[in-house]
Amino acid sequence: MNSFFDALETRSPAAREAALMAALPQQIAHAQTHAPAFTTLLADVDNAAINSRAALAQLPVTRKHELLARQQAARQADSDIFGGFSALRYGAHMPHVFASPGTIYEPEGTRKDYWRMARALYAAGFRPGQLVHNSFSYHFVPAGSMMETGAHALGCTVFPGGTGQTEQQVQAMAELQPAGYIGTPSFLKIIIEKAAEMKVALPTVTRALVSGEAFPPSLRDWLIDRGIAGYQCYATADLGLIAYETESREGLVLDEGVIVEIVRPGTGEPVAEGEVGELVVTTLNPDYPLIRFGTGDLSAVLPGTCPSGRTNARIKGWMGRADQTVKVRGMFVHPGQVAEIARRFPEVIKARLVVSGEMANDSMTLQVEAASSPAGLDQRISEVIRDVTKLRGTVQLLAPGSLPNDGKVIEDARSYK
Repeated sequence: MNSFFDALETRSPAAREAALMAALPQQIAHAQTHAPAFTTLLADVDNAAINSRAALAQLPVTRKHELLARQQAARQADSDIFGGFSALRYGAHMPHVFASPGTIYEPEGTRKDYWRMARALYAAGFRPGQLVHNSFSYHFVPAGSMMETGAHALGCTVFPGGTGQTEQQVQAMAELQPAGYIGTPSFLKIIIEKAAEMKVALPTVTRALVSGEAFPPSLRDWLIDRGIAGYQCYATADLGLIAYETESREGLVLDEGVIVEIVRPGTGEPVAEGEVGELVVTTLNPDYPLIRFGTGDLSAVLPGTCPSGRTNARIKGWMGRADQTVKVRGMFVHPGQVAEIARRFPEVIKARLVVSGEMANDSMTLQVEAASSPAGLDQRISEVIRDVTKLRGTVQLLAPGSLPNDGKVIEDARSYK
């Protein structure tokens, strides 16, 4: 497993960045012209000027709940079911439409390896000419098709196992002898345990690409003990592949077809390298050209490059959810409000709102890392807390570096007994 899917994985970081930034203005222009939602959202944007990460960071972030709201509004108006985000329409260029919980509808185009999953499959050890047992769902959601189209692009044959019917899954694996498994890690464990119960050997299943849920080291080691090398990837129904694991098992390497930013939750402001924040992704997919799409997932960039030889940046993987909205005394408090409070004070480096006490008798404390603490700073901040949130809150001033690097902007520490 010391080879690579293609030369893009090992190009110099400078060459990659130049290529991405050259493609970015074209993608924005395409979205403005062919995706009506972005015609509106980016109406005043000079696409030719968006040729750097600093310029990209000035564009609005579109989060999943906003995409859903636009889709729902369009459906009620009997117009575009994709809410104006798709550049495709029904017909030969859109063989499938999928539905994710919400309900959010996603288009699938006809381009080879539409979801860009072949790269992750290759990194997990799959090779052309092999049979792949695909146990992702083919029903409603795109997961099954995401993996199948990637496997086909790699030159593999696919058994569409889907979910459930564990005994039949074991039987198919025993008789068809696939090179490996694709699906959730928990279902693979169930299949292996069922095979042991049935006293059926599955000697050919030696590799797996898993996704869709957490893949803890304990389960990874459990699979290794049974002769299966499992690797994970991070993908979404909106964006396709975002990052994938390699044999080095040091974080997840970013895919070549996306531009990834880590921003402070509730804002579009990029954080310092290594700081935990929300993953915001711009895809270069012309069919579904999402620009600065907020995944709602937390992660952080790892320093350095992958020991496997791949030169793209790496992320730590999924580290929780970025939507930390809480309700305090009948009022919703959002991460964006915490960011707004912090922005008003140049002394503030970082802020974290802690909600404590019991429901209906709760209190708010804004913990603030401050570069300096001039007299009255805490009082002035507390006044802004009330101005922005319409709630009273106390302020705790802290030295720089005191707050944990976990991406939390709001911590709900209340008792729910």
